[in-house]
Amino acid sequence: MYGIIDIGANSMRLSIYKFENNEIYPMLTKKITAGLAGYVNDAGYMTTKGIDKAVGYLNEFRKILRNVDVKDTYVFATASLRNIKNTEEAARIIESRTGLNIEVISGEEEATLDYVGASMKLNLENGLLIDIGGGSTELVFYMNGEIKSAQSLPVGSLNMHNKYVEDFLPTKNEMIKIERKVIKELEKAVKIGIPVNTRIICGVGGTVRATCKLMNEIYDLPESNRNIPVEDIGKIIEYYKEDRYDFITQIIKTIPDRLHTILPGMIILNTLATHFKSETINVSEFGVREGYLYKMIMSRIEEDVR
Repeated sequence: MYGIIDIGANSMRLSIYKFENNEIYPMLTKKITAGLAGYVNDAGYMTTKGIDKAVGYLNEFRKILRNVDVKDTYVFATASLRNIKNTEEAARIIESRTGLNIEVISGEEEATLDYVGASMKLNLENGLLIDIGGGSTELVFYMNGEIKSAQSLPVGSLNMHNKYVEDFLPTKNEMIKIERKVIKELEKAVKIGIPVNTRIICGVGGTVRATCKLMNEIYDLPESNRNIPVEDIGKIIEYYKEDRYDFITQIIKTIPDRLHTILPGMIILNTLATHFKSETINVSEFGVREGYLYKMIMSRIEEDVR
């Protein structure tokens, strides 16, 4: 078995997998909503408190790993450490206090690994993949089963909340500001291109999965449903505007850990899906963690062959 620790901007997650016959099987997962993006000061540096939080949670994961027979444990960080000015210093301190080696992956590599992981479960021939995290959003355009463009936008569910939302949940005006920010970053993206087929999006990551879970609850759909009609995202956002109290009740029942981040995340998702004229989002079980594990296992196998 193998362990993967994903240090994200909103959450940190330990996942343990079994690898057999070139297939990855999830065995155990432990998620902590760390909110590391909230510990970045105005100058762009992760604070000592943020580093302490990361160290504390990683050491909790190490305690779990001591009781599980894993062959190797791999640790990577995404926007949590990538999008700060003291990346190297923060990573070095965290490593020295946990004994773990951390790889900070680029936005483009994160997008690529999203595709690798998602393609283990879905047939990805032509289209668009979207992964909305706490501190960034990855876009992958693929054609004939190959990546044509991988992009990372600096907009995520947590950093958009921290930047634009003064209270716990966004006002209508704040929601408009988030939408405009997403459009602005799309316009700035270099060589973003338009894939052949954007009607169906492959959705990866916690925001997309949480949106699907919330939609299933609101519309009384089976928990196994993994398809989100794009028009329903807009309807759910309108539902929040019309009945804030009832909407909050639905979130608390289904995704309480995302109470303050789900709406910014859904606004990002809805803006992107509308921009690319998409109709449906297919939610993938696998994403960057599985893609990263597969990369590391294949690298180890290649080393052994040499």
